[in-house]
Amino acid sequence: MLTMETAHIYLDERGVAWIDDTNTKVIEVVLDKIAYGFNPEEIYREHPHLSLAQIYAAFSYYYDHQAEIDAEIARQVREVEERAAQASDSPARRRLRAMGKLS
Repeated sequence: MLTMETAHIYLDERGVAWIDDTNTKVIEVVLDKIAYGFNPEEIYREHPHLSLAQIYAAFSYYYDHQAEIDAEIARQVREVEERAAQASDSPARRRLRAMGKLS
């Protein structure tokens, strides 16, 4: 498979895509688009530490690697749902339910 380099993007030692000179992952910019429907200009307003070039580069990287990033998003959603389910049946919550303070 041919590896393409995307300006403004680098991969860390785990293969996670980051935006150069920031503490922002590509997946975070993608989630703003997916979750809120933000376009690049709206993302720029929400994250002024990113340049429009960096935001567009994040989208470019995403579209070049969409299947793997979408799979990672799905994995993270499952993990959050599993943790929430575990937390909903914690010993403290069971005691509060028994006391009638939680439904």
